[in-house]
Amino acid sequence: MKSYRQELYFEVPTRRAFINITPQVEACLRSSGIQEGLVLVNAMHITASVFINDDESGLHHDYDQWLERLAPHAPVSQYRHNVGEDNADAHMKRQIMGREVVVAVTAGKLDFGTWEQIFYGEFDGRRKKRVLVKIIGE
Repeated sequence: MKSYRQELYFEVPTRRAFINITPQVEACLRSSGIQEGLVLVNAMHITASVFINDDESGLHHDYDQWLERLAPHAPVSQYRHNVGEDNADAHMKRQIMGREVVVAVTAGKLDFGTWEQIFYGEFDGRRKKRVLVKIIGE
């Protein structure tokens, strides 16, 4: 069995964003040479997420609106965590959207269902963050 590890870096200029990182993960898979196995993709920051869904702008807008209703950023004074900070909502949004995804690798390709893509969700941007891609298999 082989193992491959790479970190992807993102510096989102806005507070929140959804970025399709499928092409970067596919590039990692090609570099790994692994044909059969598993890919783990996880956000290495507690205010960011990795998830799988459809790459459709209306859905991304709906996610953003839904998450803001569930954990609104303002007023920041509503959160105990925000003593000296302003990102408590980002921690909660990450908890809802998840930390990582695992995707099967079959014949050297990500084995997705129809419309599935991998996304990086940023909830407290404006600084450099990283995503781990770990691939194991043969």
